[in-house]
Amino acid sequence: MEIKSMYICICRAVTDKDIRAALEEGACTMRELRQRLGVCSDCGKCGPHARKLLVEHRELQPSSMDLVVQPA
Repeated sequence: MEIKSMYICICRAVTDKDIRAALEEGACTMRELRQRLGVCSDCGKCGPHARKLLVEHRELQPSSMDLVVQPA
């Protein structure tokens, strides 16, 4: 079954899948999403939705504190 995508930026035809892919490829700020995909560069209405995806992605990433080896 194919997972459907939702348009986040109508002006630039950017979907949630496009944003998630850019985040997986290393984009970690709104500026980088704008540079890679063009989100928030026209009318700006996609900003809150793009930022929500960015925050969700960050929350799923392990923090550097999670990577510290604890003494036994």
